[in-house]
Amino acid sequence: MKVYLLILLIAAAVTYASVPVVRHVALVTNALTPVRQRDVHSMPIPRLGGVAMFIGFLTAIAVASQVPYLSAVVADGGAWAVVAGAGMVCALGVIDDLWDLDWMTKLAGQVLAAGFMAWQGIQMITFPLGGLTIGSSRLSLITTVLVVVAAINAVNFVDGLDGLAAGIIGIGAVAFFAYTYMLTRTTTPESYASVAATIVAALIGICLGFLPHNFNPATIFMGDCGSMLLGLVSAAATIIVTGQIDPAALYGSRALPAYLPVLLPLAILLLPLTDMTMAVIRRTKAGKSPFHPDRMHLHHRLLAAGHSHRRAVLVMYTWTAVASFSLAAMAFFTPGQVATGTCVGVVIAVIITWDLMPGMRENVGARTEVCARHVNGQKRYSDTTMQRTNTRPNSSSLHPSIDPTTEHEESVAALTQVDALPAPGEEPEEHHIHVNEGEGPGQYSIDDGGGEEVDGHDVDVMDSEQAEVHRIGSEGGE
Repeated sequence: MKVYLLILLIAAAVTYASVPVVRHVALVTNALTPVRQRDVHSMPIPRLGGVAMFIGFLTAIAVASQVPYLSAVVADGGAWAVVAGAGMVCALGVIDDLWDLDWMTKLAGQVLAAGFMAWQGIQMITFPLGGLTIGSSRLSLITTVLVVVAAINAVNFVDGLDGLAAGIIGIGAVAFFAYTYMLTRTTTPESYASVAATIVAALIGICLGFLPHNFNPATIFMGDCGSMLLGLVSAAATIIVTGQIDPAALYGSRALPAYLPVLLPLAILLLPLTDMTMAVIRRTKAGKSPFHPDRMHLHHRLLAAGHSHRRAVLVMYTWTAVASFSLAAMAFFTPGQVATGTCVGVVIAVIITWDLMPGMRENVGARTEVCARHVNGQKRYSDTTMQRTNTRPNSSSLHPSIDPTTEHEESVAALTQVDALPAPGEEPEEHHIHVNEGEGPGQYSIDDGGGEEVDGHDVDVMDSEQAEVHRIGSEGGE
């Protein structure tokens, strides 16, 4: 375990130290992420952060190859094939970050990198569900390429908020490392050395080293070179464990279901794969390219639901941890214990999700408060109107020609029509109301330039284009 921790720390330290250099290069070469309609940042941010991540990953594997404990598995286990594939997609991402390649060119480059890695021996040989073996070398190659390309694009799709992709992959990698390490100890008790565990430890390290620079507010983005690198390395580690190691040795001593080696990698990439699937279906139904950008990703929906930038990221971290650690725990605990822990984790995740949604609570509270104010305001307004109508001098005594009943109805109608709602399709009428309140009864003045007198109150109705409502208090206006 100590040697894996050393690899993790080396990857983290080198990545962290490389980011300022890469950021400077990005600024000099004008490799900046522009502010687009679908983006959430408000100013151009340097990208190419994936280059620093690749430097950290390369350094960690190079150090591991020189450690006696790991040198044999690194040399024979295909670690350098993973490094080569990561370098290819990183270079492809740099070109895309600088010159914005079309989606077909990017897809071709991803297939090329995945095919090269498969050609070097990183292939799906067995499918650990009932001991199924892929009998055809051609089918094995195609399956490997499909898995790698799917993982690359899943991580690329979810990379939309500061720290989101690096955090999700880092959390999932921790759970996957626990499972891989346990599997290695059981299958090869004479040696705990594992190329898969080494690769996953380096993956955790580069995520940890990059997050301080990328968490909101980010000073640099990983870009496509970083997201595609994370996707390829995650897929490579999954293939090495899932497709080349038989986990049947665990079944006798651990309550590990046969489908765990399949579900655990899916749980780690649960959010990215879900987001990618929804995006492909949504865009295809709209008659657009599956790679056509939009603002309908999961993180965009969280922001629209009322989350802040950081809180949306933390919510997705929480659900990733619940999904990945729940399945990884099946290698260590009984199904009953895992089920109990999973239920507790889901409840906590739901509470955190709701508690970190001030926008939803504020929106619901605001609507309730507005409705209550509107109802209370209408009631107070009607009560005040009736009180002032009943307490003012009888205008019929001053003007014998005025019928009191008619005069009362006209007064109330003139004063209450301000709150009347327009009929469907009509423009609402706005009125200019002056409310004078002093020691005596207040007076309402509705101004339209007509200067009409109603019951001793100056009533002037203003047309809708000039409407403006003022409240004049006893000592001034507001």
